[in-house]
Amino acid sequence: MKALVLTAPSEFNYDLGFPDPVPSAGEVLVKIKACGICGSDIHGMDGRSGRRQMPIVMGHEAAGEIIEIGAGVTEWKVGQRVTFDSTEYCGECEECEAGYVNLCPKRKVLGVSPGEYRRHGCFAEKIVLPTRILYAIPDTLSYEKAAFAEPVSIALHAVNLADGIEVGEAFDPVEEEPEAASCGHGCECHAEETRGGTAVVVGAGLIGLLVVQALKARGWERVIAIDLDEKRLALAKELGADDAFHAKQEGLAMHLREICGGDGADASFEVVGAAAPLDLAIRCVRKGGQVILIGNLQPNTGFPLQEVVTRQLTIRGSCSCAGEYPEAIRRIEDGSIQVGPLLSAVAPLAEGGDWFKRLYDNQEGLLKVVLTPA
Repeated sequence: MKALVLTAPSEFNYDLGFPDPVPSAGEVLVKIKACGICGSDIHGMDGRSGRRQMPIVMGHEAAGEIIEIGAGVTEWKVGQRVTFDSTEYCGECEECEAGYVNLCPKRKVLGVSPGEYRRHGCFAEKIVLPTRILYAIPDTLSYEKAAFAEPVSIALHAVNLADGIEVGEAFDPVEEEPEAASCGHGCECHAEETRGGTAVVVGAGLIGLLVVQALKARGWERVIAIDLDEKRLALAKELGADDAFHAKQEGLAMHLREICGGDGADASFEVVGAAAPLDLAIRCVRKGGQVILIGNLQPNTGFPLQEVVTRQLTIRGSCSCAGEYPEAIRRIEDGSIQVGPLLSAVAPLAEGGDWFKRLYDNQEGLLKVVLTPA
C-alpha cells in the first residue's frame, strides 16, 4: 500500500510498497479517507521530541471506511464509516475499567514511536484497529470534518475537567443520542452541562480555538482568548470568544482579573505549553480558581509557586480524551463546534511532505491540513 513515511529528521518518503496490514481477531481493517496533520506531528518530525523515532508513519486524526473484518467481530460491518480514538488502550487494566482509557499503562498512540513501542499511524491507505476504539460517523458528515473528532475530543475533555464531569457521568439535555454518533460498544460517554462562569484560553491555535467553542457550547458565560497572532484572535471572536487580547499587552494579567469581576476568571486553559503562557494562565484566575493545562510544547517550565499556593488554585493536567468522541462527532455535525473555518487545506497524501514543511515553517498562518490517500 501507499504510505507517507518519516525516514529521517524532517525527511519523508512516499512509499508505494509499504506492507499491507492484516486484521487479527477483534480487529478491523480501515481504508483511510482523511487524516489531519497534528501539531504534535510537526513538533516531532525533526526528532527533538523523541516521540517520532524513524522510520514511522505518523497520523492519528483520521476517518475512513471499514473494508475487512477480523475473526470474532460481530458489531461492525464492511462499509461502515468510522473515526477512532488516537490511543489504543488495553480495556482490561484498572484505569481502563474505571473509564480513564487515556491513562492506560499499556496505551499506544497511533503514529508514535517513543522507543518502547512503534505504532504506525494513518498517513497511509489502510490501518488495522481494535474495535474498542472505533466510533461510527453519520453519512451526512464528510470524512474531512470527521477527522476533527480527535482534536475536538481533546478540547471537550479539558472542559470536562473544569466542569467537574467525571468519567462515566453523562450530563446531556438531549433525550437521545443520534445512533450514528454512538460509540458502537455500549459505554457511557460525556455530554454537556450548562453552566455560567468566566474562562481565559491562553493560546488560540487549533486546540485553543476548539476549547473556546467547547466552552461556549457548554454554557460558559464569558470566554476570553489570548494569543500573539492578531488573525487568530479575530478568528477566536468569530467562533464565539467574547473578548480577545494580544499576549504582549502590558499588564494583561491584572487587566484580565479586573474585567473578570475584579479577582480573576473562574478558570483558565493553557494551550501552548511554554513558560510565559503558563504564567499568564495562573495569574489571571481568581482565588480558588482552576488552571487546566493542555499544551506540552516544553517538557519543563518555570512555575509561579506563590501565586498557586497563596491563591489556593487548582492545577489540572488534561491528557488526550476519555469518552468524548460521541459528543465531538455530534457537535461537529450539528455545527455547535465549527471545524470548517479551521480547515486550511485538503491535499493528496503524496504531497504530504511539502505540506509538513509549510506547516513547520509557519509562514502562512495554516491551522489544519488534511491529507487524503488517492
